[in-house]
Amino acid sequence: MKTIGLIGGMSWESSVEYYRILNETTKAKLGGLHSAKCIIYSVDFAEVEALQRQDRWEEAARLMIAAGQSLESAGADFVVLCTNTMHKLADEIQSSIHIPLLHIADATAQKIKAAGLRKIGLLGTRFTMEHDFYKGRLIDRHGLEVITPDSPDREVVHRIIYDELVLGLVKQESRQQYIQIMEKLVQSGAEGIILGCTEIELLVHDGDSRVPLFPTTRIHAIAAVEYALDV
Repeated sequence: MKTIGLIGGMSWESSVEYYRILNETTKAKLGGLHSAKCIIYSVDFAEVEALQRQDRWEEAARLMIAAGQSLESAGADFVVLCTNTMHKLADEIQSSIHIPLLHIADATAQKIKAAGLRKIGLLGTRFTMEHDFYKGRLIDRHGLEVITPDSPDREVVHRIIYDELVLGLVKQESRQQYIQIMEKLVQSGAEGIILGCTEIELLVHDGDSRVPLFPTTRIHAIAAVEYALDV
């Protein structure tokens, strides 16, 4: 079993889910008392969020690179970045370490293609929905067509993530707003929807959409276990 290096804390609410899914999946695959071999480097999300908000991505990259290098030095065999948004810096992290980084968009795209879907809706932070690092990878590397909500709905999705979900607040009225936004994506032709922020799956679940949902935390964590076990 390879040792998984986790860059977490963005937010710790979703990092807890990563840790749970990693261990549940390892136990399910190996049985008995087995659990995942992992090392966690958990950052202070307040520092990271401030850098995101102020577009200080070079400074954020230095934080992420330091985390990745620390995991490599500690004995991790590969890195899992436990956040969609900070995959904006995935290339910088990968070029600064000598072990693989398991990209969340690649793992998600593989699930989407395995389901036979091509046109996909994307929910996430404003950065994930509006910048090219995520959509572009899905389009260019995996041949998917990606649609996002309109500008007012993107603001709603982003606000609920940062004002509620990263604080562990799960509100029924926010769930209803997400359901309405997802339905608009379906009406625009989305055959499935990526929950492209690791906290979103704390809020919405399969029964909240009439098309398949792709929860990136679960997909990424399961892919990490499969990679660690070479299955």
